[in-house]
Amino acid sequence: MFLIFTVILVALVFEYINGFHDTANSVAAVIGTRVLTPTHAIWLAAVTNLCGALAGTAVATTVGKGLVDASCVTGVTLICGLVGAILWNLITWRMGLPSSSSHALIGGLIGSAVASAGNNWSAVIWSAPVPGQPWYAWGGVLYKVIIPMFTSPILGFVGGLLWMILLYILLSRLKPSTVNNSFRKLQIFSAGFLGFSHGSNDAQKTMGIIALALFSATQAGDFAHLPAWFQFLHTPEFKVALWIKLVCAITMAAGTATGGRRIIKTLGRKMSKLQPINGFAADTTSAAILMVTARLGMPVSTTHAVSTAIMGVGAARNHRAMRWDIVESIVWTWVLTLPTTGFLAYALMRLLQALGLAGIAAQALG
Repeated sequence: MFLIFTVILVALVFEYINGFHDTANSVAAVIGTRVLTPTHAIWLAAVTNLCGALAGTAVATTVGKGLVDASCVTGVTLICGLVGAILWNLITWRMGLPSSSSHALIGGLIGSAVASAGNNWSAVIWSAPVPGQPWYAWGGVLYKVIIPMFTSPILGFVGGLLWMILLYILLSRLKPSTVNNSFRKLQIFSAGFLGFSHGSNDAQKTMGIIALALFSATQAGDFAHLPAWFQFLHTPEFKVALWIKLVCAITMAAGTATGGRRIIKTLGRKMSKLQPINGFAADTTSAAILMVTARLGMPVSTTHAVSTAIMGVGAARNHRAMRWDIVESIVWTWVLTLPTTGFLAYALMRLLQALGLAGIAAQALG
């Protein structure tokens, strides 16, 4: 029983860190354009994240039962995966680099599951085509993670670039002061839309982990003699209960309220100088990508979508003014996230197994 509460606690720690680590994603542009102060922007993100986290469970279902074989997952497996993701998030936050919490979690989950299965890569659900459905409705790491990992940044950059060019064409006859004043107001709504989209995608990942832990424990018979007041933990079939949604949503909102000013500085002010119209274009582009992928159950990276949208908008404004050295460091962080978190979680799980502590930990915590 204690093992399950430990998994939930560690998962919520990850959710909290995800909140302040990824705050920059939804408020970087609105702060970079100086439409809102960091404090006001962060609170806007916290409220909209909370609302978005309660909207749907498609991403949670993908993370919980569409990436790894549930029969290979134990509470210790999930803890190792979460710890690997938490370590990477803290490292990149300390360095001020906008890495992907989504890919950190997925990499950690895959690494620990492979180790838990005795180095058996069949523990990973690589692809799960659904007859009669288009490829984007299929499941597995390939269709839900790998393909979106490459396509979402491309869509973010190209979408931001084209949307910005279109706005320039449509508004070319207006005075710059009129455009700035109008988009200063519009950007508040676009930042809120992005915050909602961020919550609808990112918060659900931890919901999936908690639901998977409860489902695995129920299948293993750990809840056979639950006291009456703990019956809400009993999960005979995979589902995301309302209490899981609420706890995860509130935790992410609390983390978001803490803020991540290091990453905000990198995204909002270092990479490219933005005007309100640029921030509006970046926010709406990335928010649209996140909303569509959330509905498709794809746990894509909010960081990737937002960062590349800002790159695209900045390139449309003046590609020579872009800080391409910073862009390069961000891209390298993206490339390293999945393998690094996978290795960290795998190594931690294998270490516990080698020391004979995995089973002991499960018994002690159980």
